[in-house]
Amino acid sequence: MMLRNVLGVYCRIETKMDALAGREFISLGGRGIFILLLLPYYINSALTKLDGFGLSAGAFAQILPPIAEQYLYDTSAIPFFPWHLIVWAGTLAELILPVLIVVGLFTRLAALGMIGFVVVQTVVDVVFHGAALGALANGLPGELIDQRMLWIAVLGALVMAGAGKLSLDRVLKSQCN
Repeated sequence: MMLRNVLGVYCRIETKMDALAGREFISLGGRGIFILLLLPYYINSALTKLDGFGLSAGAFAQILPPIAEQYLYDTSAIPFFPWHLIVWAGTLAELILPVLIVVGLFTRLAALGMIGFVVVQTVVDVVFHGAALGALANGLPGELIDQRMLWIAVLGALVMAGAGKLSLDRVLKSQCN
């Protein structure tokens, strides 16, 4: 009998928590975590790639280290196609996708794009910059793989839940009806 009472209390708490912690909570929480932890990182990183209205040598060093070295970090000597296009695409993605997530515009698509960006960024960090990937789930959460998996988890929640009520996506969705 007591077990049934305990189970009844547990079920009522679970039902209330499910109602409180629905998609809207996940959306708002995911965007909040992104704004606090990842937005400053990506905006600052993108700004290091710009030199006035053009790309800095650092942009090529960060995104395409072998190409930067091949041309001795002289951005004017690096062929526009395809190298400048790749670096511009990466730099613009690093600026635009986070802003879209913050304002909640095309959030699912922007978060999906950011997941791809994190994967490419991780490959570049490991292959070209010598970053140690580390071992997954080894009890050392500071390792690169663990950090990037957490980033992807936050972004994945936004892909699944969307931006929520406080977003431009909600305004767009209201126009669809």
